[in-house]
Amino acid sequence: MIFPFPKSASAAGEGHIVVKLLPHDVSALESITYQYPLKLISPTVKATQRSVVVFLLSYGGGLVGGDQVNLKIDIQPFARLSIVTQGHTKIFKPAIPGTITRQQLSVNIQDGAALCLLPDPVQPFEGSLYEQTQVFHLNGSASLCLLDWVTHGRAARGENWDLLKWTGRNEIWFKNQDTGLKDRLLVRDTVLLDGTSESAHPMPLRETMHGHAIFGTLILRGPLTQSLGEFFLAEFSALPRMGAKDFRTAAEKEKGTRQCALERWRTSRIQQEAQDGVLWSAANVRSCVIIKFGAATVEAGRDWIDSMLAQEGSLRQNFGEDALLCVR
Repeated sequence: MIFPFPKSASAAGEGHIVVKLLPHDVSALESITYQYPLKLISPTVKATQRSVVVFLLSYGGGLVGGDQVNLKIDIQPFARLSIVTQGHTKIFKPAIPGTITRQQLSVNIQDGAALCLLPDPVQPFEGSLYEQTQVFHLNGSASLCLLDWVTHGRAARGENWDLLKWTGRNEIWFKNQDTGLKDRLLVRDTVLLDGTSESAHPMPLRETMHGHAIFGTLILRGPLTQSLGEFFLAEFSALPRMGAKDFRTAAEKEKGTRQCALERWRTSRIQQEAQDGVLWSAANVRSCVIIKFGAATVEAGRDWIDSMLAQEGSLRQNFGEDALLCVR
């Protein structure tokens, strides 16, 4: 019997998303393809939406040992794409020891286009081996918002950084318009969590995490994320420093209680950070703002990043409400 459908040109775990701009500044999918174990779903396009929303999923809610996912994304000039998930990306322990699960993401963002990648955190199970590589090529005035975070495992089962190894690498490249010039590397950020006995660190992995149940990196670059990056840098500069003294007079302190809404929010947030064990930093690196953060619980980390993004508000304006689904 002759099979009536053409054979797929893509291999297992491969996917490709192409986003274009329609008239009236509406972003839409030009094409979307995927193969098991990768699954991509996009809701119906609305004329009022700020960006195309694509759900990045996996069959069974996670990746088993040996799964290989390779996703390519092309965003055409001035189009906007938001990538979200429907829950933690679970990384299962491989049935065959030493088998590595891998995810690779390659993104090309054209001039004026933008990507907002705010997924749920990765949740590596006990004994899992995982490698993740995400490479972004930005053209001209392209914009990127990238959140990459990982949890300590299944708290209900008592897991606490009991993975074997978790490796995450993010690269941000700026593509030169002159064909004779090489692309410029802006950021190469690598996180290596090694729980094997061969680890170079003398202490167990859980002890090196200093009580944090989640660790994350947020990278911002481009005009659509500029105000958000400036907001994080300003809030980091406003954090109280160790050993700092309050030299205000009693009258000035009294006046300080009648502060503006932003200052009241900041005071409340700093108090909450102390209660939730949230530590974070922000820095400007080659036109990219990089935020590192950790929290004592997964919920505290999610609440913190949600509070920061909601207070500043530009991501919701530029990409729409659905882009923030995974940080609420």
